[in-house]
Amino acid sequence: MEGLPFTALGGADEGGHPGPPPAAFALLAADGTLVGWSREAEALLGYPAAQVLGRPAADLLVSPYADRDGSDERRPDQRLRLDGTRSAVVDVRHRSGHTVRVALTLRPLTPASDGDSTGRAPSAVLMATELQGLRWWETRQAMLQGLVTQSPVALTIYGPGARLLWANASSVQELGGDLAASLGRSMTELFPGDVLTTQHLASPEDFVQQILETGEPVIDVHFRGRAPSDPRRERVWSSSYFRLLDGRGEPVGVCEQSVDVTDHYRAQQRLALLAEAGARIGATLDPSGTAAELARIAVPQYADAVLVDVAAEVFEGEEPKPVTAWDLVRVADSDGEPSRVGERVAYADGSSQAESLAGGRATADDAVAPTRLYVPLIVRGTPLGLVTFVRGEDSEPYDEGDRAVADELASRTAVCIDNARRYRRERTAAFMLQRSLLPRSLPELSAVEAASRYLPADSHLGAGGDWFDVIPLSGARVGLVVGDVVGHGLGAAATMGRLRAMVHTLAELDLAPDELLARLSDQVGRDASDGNAQGPEGSGAVGATCVYGIYDPASRTSTWAAAGHLSPAVVQPHGPVTFLRLPPGPPLGVGRLPYEGAEVELAEGSLVVLFTDGLVEARGQGVDVGLGRLAAVLGEQRGSSSDLLCAQIVAELAPDRVRDDVTLLVVRTRALDARQVAAWELPSDPALVARARAMAAEQLGRWGLDDLAFTTELVVSELVTNAIRHASGPIGLRLIRDRSLICEVSDSQHTSPHARYAGNDEEGGRGLFMVAQLTEHWGTRYMPTGKTIWAEQALPVP
Repeated sequence: MEGLPFTALGGADEGGHPGPPPAAFALLAADGTLVGWSREAEALLGYPAAQVLGRPAADLLVSPYADRDGSDERRPDQRLRLDGTRSAVVDVRHRSGHTVRVALTLRPLTPASDGDSTGRAPSAVLMATELQGLRWWETRQAMLQGLVTQSPVALTIYGPGARLLWANASSVQELGGDLAASLGRSMTELFPGDVLTTQHLASPEDFVQQILETGEPVIDVHFRGRAPSDPRRERVWSSSYFRLLDGRGEPVGVCEQSVDVTDHYRAQQRLALLAEAGARIGATLDPSGTAAELARIAVPQYADAVLVDVAAEVFEGEEPKPVTAWDLVRVADSDGEPSRVGERVAYADGSSQAESLAGGRATADDAVAPTRLYVPLIVRGTPLGLVTFVRGEDSEPYDEGDRAVADELASRTAVCIDNARRYRRERTAAFMLQRSLLPRSLPELSAVEAASRYLPADSHLGAGGDWFDVIPLSGARVGLVVGDVVGHGLGAAATMGRLRAMVHTLAELDLAPDELLARLSDQVGRDASDGNAQGPEGSGAVGATCVYGIYDPASRTSTWAAAGHLSPAVVQPHGPVTFLRLPPGPPLGVGRLPYEGAEVELAEGSLVVLFTDGLVEARGQGVDVGLGRLAAVLGEQRGSSSDLLCAQIVAELAPDRVRDDVTLLVVRTRALDARQVAAWELPSDPALVARARAMAAEQLGRWGLDDLAFTTELVVSELVTNAIRHASGPIGLRLIRDRSLICEVSDSQHTSPHARYAGNDEEGGRGLFMVAQLTEHWGTRYMPTGKTIWAEQALPVP
């Protein structure tokens, strides 16, 4: 404090004086009579000198004085003892009548050598100060002394140019203990670092000068740097600044009050780090992505580099097994060598890394001042891998708080990696199930040239429930179907498999598209009521859409029906691109509205494109935009083959990662040549059975199929005879030479024929049984006008 104005360290007292409250003086004669009275005494008690001089000083006392030793002895003579220096706290009567408590000191004077004949010579001096003001001043002085010598708060005074003028003991300790060597140096030289709060962007020199000029204090500026006393350790201070004025009101400097908040700041940083880790780690559901997220979060605010090694089995979705130090794969490396990612990693036995994995606990490279922490990734007591947190030579070693953060980061990462492993296992299983349920290849048919594409969604939800199929039907016809199960995961894939199997079964019954969808919808509704359809929790299915059509290459007609699905696109030769106008139908399993079919004639070479909504739906655009883009591709590439057209559509409409499954089925229609079909209409007359056999044999001769004549005549005879016997009206007979020989007999009845064993005594009932034995396949399909019984025979090998 030496050399500093009093006001610079504490200001004036209650009376505005730059020091302690003024003392009142009085002189006493040997008999205790007042012989001297100062102006300060008059100001303190209100008595002018004329009223008190010559009076005993004891007359002014309210009660006998109490010695400083605490005694309160009453003295009958009421005289002040003048035989030594004494101090006391006494109550003195003010002229106005109230009491003033004062601190009083009595000091004897050395008597004059020649004496005093009047007996009124001063024998002692009496000093008094108001007690309250004195104690207030003494307390403030003690406080100031404590701030200078004992306070843990660092107090520093900077002058113009932010140069050091003075520092208290705590600040001197941070300066390295040598105040003289630091005086005159700038703040930047003494404490190199940076300001963490951004409300003041000026340099320290400008910062101090601004406060000197404006006098506006600045509170709670966080400053990070290194103190001269410990330049190796980075610390954080919370500092406040205010201007100091001298007794004339002129600025003499800026006082900086600093508190070391390093521990508090680091605790906040650790909490913020853990909160960020909880929000970001595990968002990708990918082991490598999770490890990379950990590295991005931890560097540089927690570590200078992070290495993450994971067991190879994790990438295959297998259950975790005890990991050895030589069976790891590097999945993240922020140490400047990304080429090492994906390489096998091996740690020697006895190394800190091996001990960490074997013991299931964190280890360090140095027990005293570690700069590397090895933390195992543990799930259910089993290590999945290892995380290495690295700090450079210029960074502080890891302490116990840092170790706790490392354990928490590794624990969260381990759980997320295990979740990614589980997801990968389920996703793989769902894709395998879905792939096994989808057609491995499309059949070679005379009716259509077909090609398909299936793109799974790039989503954490897993495999979807899209499916497609090309189903050979009787009479060289073909069934075309595309469906979409709502939901993803194993539940959706399983539901898709059931629906595809049901469509196959119903299609083999030769049901019309509207009737097939009605039966399929009923079954989906029953599955939902029985609990076979799972809820929308990300892995189940709650409904499905479907479009189904039948194309007949002999008549070049097609029949379609839709259950909540987008209509197929059609491109007729030399015609525009259109989308079939199908009667709307509800999704499968929703409601009881009937389905309606629509018949469309397709010229030979027409394109029919069936697809799911994932192809035409995109973020930020409606379905109409996607349908327009599809129509544009079809218009430009109509001459391409079905397979090439599939590739071009996918490249244009789904070039990048897709949000939903994409299923695409492209078919180009073919037509049977007139020479491949022979048809007759016969009256219902038993006498014409022989004629029907003869016409069939003659046609087989034209086709060069004489080897099949006997069997065909027998089939024709039995089927025509049954039609004449059980039906009325004209009977249709048709032979089709395709990949097989197909014989069809149509009538106007809807009764269902069936093969049976006839008794030994029965003359009939063996016709359909013989047909079933002589042909490869036979069956019945129904139409609004009646039914058709058909039978197929394999063509002879050339």
